[in-house]
Amino acid sequence: MAKFITANEVEKIIKDNATVAVGGFIGTGHPEEITSGIEEDYIKSGRPKNLTLVYAAGQGDSKDRGLNHFGHEGLVKKVIGGHWGLAPKLQKLAIENKIEAYNLPQGVISHLYRDIAANKPGTITKVGLKTFVDPRISGGKLNDITKEEIVSLTNIFGEDYLLYKAFPIDVTILRGTYADEDGNISFEKEAAQLDALAMAQAAKNSNGIVIVQVENMVKKETLDPHYVKLPGILVDYIVITKDKRNHMQTFAEEYNPSFAGKIRVTLNSIKPMDLNERKIISRRAAMELKPNSITNLGIGMPEGIASVSNEEMVGDYMKLTIESGPIGGVPASGLNFGASINPDAIIDQNSMFDFYDGGGLDIAFLGLAQCDKYGNINVSKFGPKIAGCGGFINITQNAKKVVYCGTFTAGGLKIDISDSKLNILNEGNCKKFVSEVEHITFSGEYARDIGQTVLYITERAVFELTSEGIKLIEIAPGIDLEKDVLDLMDFKPIVDENLKLMDSSIFNDSLMGLEQKLKEKYQNKEK
Repeated sequence: MAKFITANEVEKIIKDNATVAVGGFIGTGHPEEITSGIEEDYIKSGRPKNLTLVYAAGQGDSKDRGLNHFGHEGLVKKVIGGHWGLAPKLQKLAIENKIEAYNLPQGVISHLYRDIAANKPGTITKVGLKTFVDPRISGGKLNDITKEEIVSLTNIFGEDYLLYKAFPIDVTILRGTYADEDGNISFEKEAAQLDALAMAQAAKNSNGIVIVQVENMVKKETLDPHYVKLPGILVDYIVITKDKRNHMQTFAEEYNPSFAGKIRVTLNSIKPMDLNERKIISRRAAMELKPNSITNLGIGMPEGIASVSNEEMVGDYMKLTIESGPIGGVPASGLNFGASINPDAIIDQNSMFDFYDGGGLDIAFLGLAQCDKYGNINVSKFGPKIAGCGGFINITQNAKKVVYCGTFTAGGLKIDISDSKLNILNEGNCKKFVSEVEHITFSGEYARDIGQTVLYITERAVFELTSEGIKLIEIAPGIDLEKDVLDLMDFKPIVDENLKLMDSSIFNDSLMGLEQKLKEKYQNKEK
């Protein structure tokens, strides 16, 4: 039977040099009481030390919470993570070459948990080919002291794959809602169950231990088995949270029942976006929707597409999914990202990545941080700053259509919209269209090889990936082609002979009639 302990007793259980896997997605499902206790104990006693930290989704608030608790020299010696942007304290250790550091696709790590549990040699997948995690480029290594190759190239039936090496997990740390006296863990208040089951099985089948943080304990045989996502046979230790601030549903909300499917809230009160560069991009991107599109929206700029779709009453044109597991509803943003308002279903994160990797997404809208002449996208590393890829590689490499959304330049861009035309008042000081990206998070070459449809949408220009290269297919009304577009690119795109103006209704404060436009678009295609 599982033993009930306090967060400060965890330090006695975790051995030095252990490999520790931590569950969570930003703040959703993160065991904050336990991780903050580990930090507190390390500062006091210097233990545990030299840990290898493993995690799939990024966990943190870009300040002190989440995996930032592990950001101490000596506490960790190696990190294998899916996203680094929310844990600047870990980033700092990696940048300063004080820890070995790897960045692997979130979905790969998610699947690795299952493969470790099943005692397989690793995860074999095409995810990551021709990106920075490909061993022919950098194998996911992030700094000079990281030497070990944990990704290898293999060939099966005449096709290239990547093999991500499995390793034993000594400790898994998770969070649930309630524990009964037999150690069964329910998840009824959680916004997602993530990889909890696979992670627990991976530790148990590695002869490791599983520690779970919960809100409270209940009597045995009182939990609904449909809510029990972790059976007691997989749980060794349970920590009942003492400080409610360490058991918030997300890092932004103490508890929102609509995230857990306990209530349905009206979405009619969502305030429409102001007409600015973000709305322009979101409107043009939404024009790529087709009826019943199974969709993924990335964090940041692409979130505006949900707002535009709601305002234009075309929500039925897309069924939104999040890599953390929710299907349907409207993805929450900011520190709530990973949760969905009014989800239809919430599945395991690794099952969602099965669906994504197999080509289940009709369309994915992701951010555009940096693009080069080959159509490659970088969102993972800029100079010394390590953002990490998260689920970006899984999603973009396998969706039927990928639409990148972002401003044409960054840093100080100011625009004006009048008379259905776009005017640049102040140009951004950072070019996004460069000769070669620093980090290949999305491979244009791979996309061309598989015949994927790829668009790059900005507030002033729309590009598409072709077999010959990047082609400019639309510009905004009011924009000067040479001065406002071509002169601000480090490479010369192919300019379409029939270069079009972006739809003028995008630049108008009133509704753009998106539903009618989409109906006409697909009626014409059927003809």
